[in-house]
Amino acid sequence: MVKSMTGYGGAKTADGVYKLSVELKSVNNRYLDTSVRLPRSFMYAEEAVKSAVQAHVSRGKVDVFISFDAASGEGIAVNVNEDLAQSYKEALETIGAKLGVSSDVTAYQIARLTDVLTLDKKEIEKEAAHKELMQILDKALCDYDAMREREGHKLFEDISMRLDAIEKYVAFVEARSPQVVTEYRERLTKKMQEILENKQIDEGRILTEAAIYADHIATDEETVRLRSHIGQMREMLISDVPTGRKLDFIVQELNRETNTIGSKCNNNEITRTVLDMKSEIEKIREQVQNIE
Repeated sequence: MVKSMTGYGGAKTADGVYKLSVELKSVNNRYLDTSVRLPRSFMYAEEAVKSAVQAHVSRGKVDVFISFDAASGEGIAVNVNEDLAQSYKEALETIGAKLGVSSDVTAYQIARLTDVLTLDKKEIEKEAAHKELMQILDKALCDYDAMREREGHKLFEDISMRLDAIEKYVAFVEARSPQVVTEYRERLTKKMQEILENKQIDEGRILTEAAIYADHIATDEETVRLRSHIGQMREMLISDVPTGRKLDFIVQELNRETNTIGSKCNNNEITRTVLDMKSEIEKIREQVQNIE
């Protein structure tokens, strides 16, 4: 089943000392372009994250956002530089005495001064943190793939409906083309009768002209190839492997064969049908741009 290149997914830790979350979002792109934003403590895991994404995605511009925060005070220590605090206190008292102002200083005021209080974060265990990160990433990727599959199903239904419409147009061209030759032959005979009046009409000449015209407007090869391309697209749409690039190529072939039919047939009904076919093919082309 086809997958859309556009999607979103996310997952995060349910509880624990640390809060770890992963979000993914993607848009259309010709090739796979993965961008990973990691906190400094997880920079070592960038290549592993990209490899995990590559195992799920073949093309598209994928942005991965990973955030890491302490979920509680565990693992964080507040250090007090007592000597520095004492020096600040004495300096403030000296300033107060010299200026003749109150030197009453609170602990809170001293604590706000530079380097009196520092935070000491406990180093995370890389092996355990890496394992947890990859588990959360896998859940986020599953959520991401589920959305892409839902979008892909909508694309599948829309393209299938338009392929059905094109097949009906092809059937009309196949049925109408022989009638165009017959009508041409009748017009040619009538015209020659008017020109020659009562003189004998060369039936062989009529047949020759009709045969040349029939060969000129023959669309058998184009309609056969159109049906073949439609069949190939249907097979690709139910394939388990990414087929977006192949589908894009087949759409180009559909358009080429349709243009050829339009250039061959000098008939208003077929011309209108060709325009309808081209409209459906263009809509398919737009949808295929979203398929992985």
